[in-house]
Amino acid sequence: MSIVSNSIINADAEARYLSPGELDQIKAFVSGGQRRLRVAQVLSESRERIVKTAGSALFQKRPDVISPGGNAYGEEMTASCLRDMDYYLRLVTYGIIAGDVTPIEEIGIIGAKEMYRSLGTPLEAMAEAVREMKNAAMSLLTGADAEEAGFYFDYVVGALS
Repeated sequence: MSIVSNSIINADAEARYLSPGELDQIKAFVSGGQRRLRVAQVLSESRERIVKTAGSALFQKRPDVISPGGNAYGEEMTASCLRDMDYYLRLVTYGIIAGDVTPIEEIGIIGAKEMYRSLGTPLEAMAEAVREMKNAAMSLLTGADAEEAGFYFDYVVGALS
């Protein structure tokens, strides 16, 4: 839930106006909107590069996942792995735009661990894939933009670990 929604819900539950501190937080959220949109746009426009670079790095670090018996063995399964990586990158952009982890939790993390466990997919490999996407994305971002994106990548890694 965004800082705006959360502040309003909390104030309304207490039948009060927004406090000066809450208004300052909302002002900061709104003023950071252009930056968040810029970061999400860079990641979205670079998604193929990020996923390809991260996939290559993952498969070098974790050859077990593309070896016979691995979850990404064969062309079709490798494509599925890269598709899942793209999905998590998309979730990161949702979090960045919202300025909150709620979309990541509600759309993609809740139940993901159980699904991967039931498929026999090593969660540590998925977390490593997201780490590699973060590394690839950080080469495209600097300063506050990199810090903003890094938080959401780290959140996904932690949720998968």
